[in-house]
Amino acid sequence: MSQGSPQQRPGSPQQRPGSPQQRPGSPQQRPGSPQQRPGSPQQRFGTRQQRPRRERKPREEPVWIPLTKLGKKVAAAEITSMEEILENGLRIQEAGIIKKLLPDLKTEVIDAGIVQKMTANGQSTRFKALVAAGNENGWLGIGRGKSKQMRVAIEKATTAAYLNVSPVKLGCGSWECRCDQKHSVPFKVRGRGGSVTIEILPAPRGLGLVAGGKIRNLLKLAGLKDAWTTAKGSTATMNSTSKAVLHCLSQTFSQG
Repeated sequence: MSQGSPQQRPGSPQQRPGSPQQRPGSPQQRPGSPQQRPGSPQQRFGTRQQRPRRERKPREEPVWIPLTKLGKKVAAAEITSMEEILENGLRIQEAGIIKKLLPDLKTEVIDAGIVQKMTANGQSTRFKALVAAGNENGWLGIGRGKSKQMRVAIEKATTAAYLNVSPVKLGCGSWECRCDQKHSVPFKVRGRGGSVTIEILPAPRGLGLVAGGKIRNLLKLAGLKDAWTTAKGSTATMNSTSKAVLHCLSQTFSQG
């Protein structure tokens, strides 16, 4: 091989002292490179597992200030039960009255969705929510709410559910059981809401609630433990279904 070949030439890239492999200022040997920099994000902030998590502040409910005559009587302990209000035929206009007299009420979001419509300014989007409130011991209410924010819609629906709370009479109307415990309806009831028709039949103790998922949750909030149910119509529409269930359960109190 000749002396001037590229492999043995002193100025070739392999033997050149200023090549990137031998250059002292290369990224691999540079002291300020990201690999050797002491202030890297991992060293400054730590990994996700080591980073302390910020605690979420608990939400504080506003203090109830009664505005109506009935609310002031409830706050002053002149009226101590819901039965007194129903017997006198008084109208409840504040959700704080229900919270004061029935502190064991539980709320559950049954349905939530989006409402869209076309306006002159374009498409308008709002959220809707359906909330049920019950204490699993003879009280049930259902409310609806709409807003541009989901959280506000749920709050409106919760307030409406408190205001719509109505009593439900429990008993044992099954000929197979004939006990004196309040675990079912006292007799067969039937209610309708829109195109939905629901019928609730008393069942023996230990059977459970024979119903669909959302209807079962409503009956459980009302305090029923055993019942047979039949439903007809568009039961996927929870607005009509909830009206039918509430109509059924309200008849147990009005007729019984």
